[in-house]
Amino acid sequence: MFLRQKISKLLPELKAYAIAICRDEDAAGDLVQEACKKVLSAPTTPKTIEDLKPWMFRVIRNIHIDNKRREKTAAEYFNAVSRLYEETPAPAPSMLEEVLVHQAFEKLTDQEREILYLVDVFGLKYAEAAIVLGLAQGTIMSRVSRARKSLLNEVDKTNVQPLDRKILR
Repeated sequence: MFLRQKISKLLPELKAYAIAICRDEDAAGDLVQEACKKVLSAPTTPKTIEDLKPWMFRVIRNIHIDNKRREKTAAEYFNAVSRLYEETPAPAPSMLEEVLVHQAFEKLTDQEREILYLVDVFGLKYAEAAIVLGLAQGTIMSRVSRARKSLLNEVDKTNVQPLDRKILR
């Protein structure tokens, strides 16, 4: 049986699992679609439907976790930026903030800049960045953490305090 046929047989169970972890039918449909896309583009897949099923559940789970992390980060960033604008009546500090972050970003190593561009600027998931860089996902997570700390340290070297530090941690 071809991979597409195996996936088609599993779709009701995949959708049910996705609904169980998402608690939203539309989001679950998107999650299953993204998982199917990843599985169909994977270089190797389990041969039997019995092995494919838990493997796809794992893919769905990992995608869901990545999405939740991204949502949490976006919410924290939005809250931090909102607080910044509430505290700052004039738009000039916003430009100052951009300049400070840009200058701090330029002081990072090439490796740190690259990983932050991929994950924080372009919005790639850790798994996607791992594919781009040919590294393990755990390595990507460690490098992102260290790069964010380096960026925060560079911003902290200035005497100006325009940012809520939580968004860089």
